[in-house]
Amino acid sequence: MEFRYLPMTETDKQEMLDAIGVTSTEDLFSDIPSEVRVNGALNLKKPKNEYQLKKELTEMANKNVNLKEYSSFLGAGVYDHFIPSVVDHVISRSEFYTAYTPYQPEISQGELQAIFEFQTMISELTGMPVSNSSMYDGGTSLAEAVNLSAAHTKKKKILLSKAVHPESRAVIESYAKGQGLEIFEIESVDGLTDFNQLEREIDGDIASVVIQYPNFFGQIEPLDKINNIIKGQKNVMFIVSSNPLALGFLTPPGEFGADIVVGDTQVFGIPAQFGGPHCGYFATTKKLMRKVPGRLVGQTKDENGVRGYVLTLQAREQHIRREKATSNICSNQALNALASSVAMSSIGKHGLVQMAKLNMQKARYAKERLEKENVEVVFQNPFFNEIVVKLNAPISTVNEHLLDKGIIGGYDLSTAYPELKNHMLVAVTEIRTKEEIDQFVKELGDING
Repeated sequence: MEFRYLPMTETDKQEMLDAIGVTSTEDLFSDIPSEVRVNGALNLKKPKNEYQLKKELTEMANKNVNLKEYSSFLGAGVYDHFIPSVVDHVISRSEFYTAYTPYQPEISQGELQAIFEFQTMISELTGMPVSNSSMYDGGTSLAEAVNLSAAHTKKKKILLSKAVHPESRAVIESYAKGQGLEIFEIESVDGLTDFNQLEREIDGDIASVVIQYPNFFGQIEPLDKINNIIKGQKNVMFIVSSNPLALGFLTPPGEFGADIVVGDTQVFGIPAQFGGPHCGYFATTKKLMRKVPGRLVGQTKDENGVRGYVLTLQAREQHIRREKATSNICSNQALNALASSVAMSSIGKHGLVQMAKLNMQKARYAKERLEKENVEVVFQNPFFNEIVVKLNAPISTVNEHLLDKGIIGGYDLSTAYPELKNHMLVAVTEIRTKEEIDQFVKELGDING
C-alpha cells in the first residue's frame, strides 16, 4: 500500500524525543541564542487533512501553464524542442536514475560508457578534441572556463561580451569575486559584439575574451573576425559559449580557433521543467586537458583485452588536494547528460542537421511574416532560431494577452537590457507548426496596431 501523507502523532514525537534523551523539541534548539530565534508561532495556514491538502495542491498545480497545451515562443536559454520518447524510457531505468559517481568502474560500465559517448558527441559538435563528462549547466560551465583561462595565462582581466546571456554573465561575476578577476564588458552594436571596442580594449594583460555563438539575441557572431583580433595578442584565450543544436548546421567554434567551448545541452532531451536542472558541457584543446574542471571518462582494455571505461583526470577537490584542484565542482549532471546522449543518438547525425535546419527555416518564416504585419524585426544579421522584435506596448502586457490566446510569448529584453524597452526575444523551434506561427504573428500584429 502506498502512503503519500504520513502525519506525525504526539506519541510518535514523544518516542523520538525519548530516544535521543531530550524532553521537548525546544531542547533541540537550545544552542541557538534566543535573540536570533523566532518567538511565537509562525504565520502559517492551519493544517489540513490529506484530502483537503491534495485538493488544494491540485488546484495550485492546475494554474501552471504547460508546453503540451500552449505553443511557446519563449527561449532565452530554455527551449521547447522535440524529445524522443526513448529518452524517458532509458533514463527511467533504475540503474541509471539511482546512479551516483562511478567510483567503482567494474560495476559502472553502463554509466561510464554513456558518459564517454556524451563526451564524444560533444567533441564532434564543437570541433574540439577533448570534452569532459558534463557540468551543472551552461552558465557555471562558462564561469569555470573563465577561471581556467585566468589560471592558465596567470592574468586577471577578462573581456566579456554583453551579447552573452545576462544570467551567465552574472554567474561569471560571482565566480570572479573569489578569484580576484576583473571583468570588463564589451558593448553590443546592432545585436553583435562591438568589434571596435574589442580592438581598443584588448591587450597583453587580458586572460580571455568571452563570446556567445549564436549570441543572446540569436545573432551569429563572426568568430573568424573575433579570433583574428584575439590572436593578434600574445597568450589571450578565446572562450565561446555555444548552443550545441546550432552547431548541427553552423561551423563549430573549434574551426575558428576557440580555446574553450562551453554550453548547455538542454536542447537535447531535457524538458524546460521550470528552468532546470540542465546539463553543461565543457570542451577544449589537448594542451588544456589536465586543467579541465570536473572529470573525464577514458576508454581502455582490461587484462583480457576487453574494452572498458574508467574515470580519468579527476582534477576536482573531491579526488585530490584542494589547493591542487582546478575546480570545486562536486558532482555533475550524469542523468541529464545521459538524456542528451540518448536524444542525440536517437535523432542521429543527419537528423540533427535536419533539426537545426528546421529551426532556421521556421524562424525565417516567422521573421518574414512579422515584417509583413509591420512588426519591426530589430536586428538584420544572420541568426539561428531567435529574433528580436520591437512592439508598441510593454512586453509584460503583450505576454498576458498572448497567454489568454494559448500562447507563451517571448522574453522581455528590458529585464536585462533597460535600453531595449518594448523589445521581445522570440524563439522559433522545429516543433512550432505553421498554424502556431501564423497565429502568433497575427496576435502581435493586432497588438501593434
